[in-house]
Amino acid sequence: MIQLSEVSPRDGLQPVKNFVPTAVKIALVQKLHAAGLKRMEVGSFVSPKAIPQMVDTGDVLRAALELEGLESTVLVPNRRGFDAALQGGAHRLGFFMSATEAHNQSNLNRSLEDGLRELSALVRDTPSDKKIRFNISCVYHCPFEGVVPEDAVARLVDRIAPLHAGMEISLCDTTGNAAPDQVRRVMGRAIREHGPRFAFHGHDTYGMGVANTVAAYEAGCRVFDAAAGGIGGCPYAPGATGNVAMEDVVWAFSRMGIETGVHWAGLLEAADYAASIEGATPGGRMRGVPAARAA
Repeated sequence: MIQLSEVSPRDGLQPVKNFVPTAVKIALVQKLHAAGLKRMEVGSFVSPKAIPQMVDTGDVLRAALELEGLESTVLVPNRRGFDAALQGGAHRLGFFMSATEAHNQSNLNRSLEDGLRELSALVRDTPSDKKIRFNISCVYHCPFEGVVPEDAVARLVDRIAPLHAGMEISLCDTTGNAAPDQVRRVMGRAIREHGPRFAFHGHDTYGMGVANTVAAYEAGCRVFDAAAGGIGGCPYAPGATGNVAMEDVVWAFSRMGIETGVHWAGLLEAADYAASIEGATPGGRMRGVPAARAA
């Protein structure tokens, strides 16, 4: 079995310039849950000045916590966000930093060393009843530094993995510019050296999102992020467009004979809803294939 983590309520909506009404965000979460998705990034407790779209994360989280069987994740960049996430009752805390100095400065306005020092303290202070996801952005390619050396990624993973034995670590293709052989090598090395605790987060900027997701699977990864409707992008990674579409990922795994637990018709309904949100930039292929819609 694999696990799919839906990220459209957070990563999908964060680059949208016009404010998406809270009721729309909650409806998106509800539709995705109804389609059988059991893990979801519902928002992030970041500074409203940095990402105004996430100012209502507390309200969306409260609604998500009412949905039976849904594991709700929120991203937290610092101590203030950490405290808000704990107070809000999130099931999983999503910490994040970059694999490169330039992107970490652009995204978080701090050096890699400072970021790792602060996040190490937050990991240490996380209550034992909370799950942790540690996201490493720009693992494969950085918009400022280019292709990221694989040994540099391995050294960073070597420092992060010992922070918490049960912590899930996501190796993120933030710009969508990874290649499948690269994903297979980087993910495979991480799993060989630190066990099957890794997730893959892909974008589809260059049309390689599904191929890279499958490459991560072939390397032993079993947790995958995707966004219904293919919406999203990183505001601090120039040129990075939408996440790999959840419907494309589900279709690919289903064709491979891998159970996803997702209801296809319900997922298409949720994906159509996500793609129709004002200001969102949809992607993906399956919503536009008549035969797939009739499946």
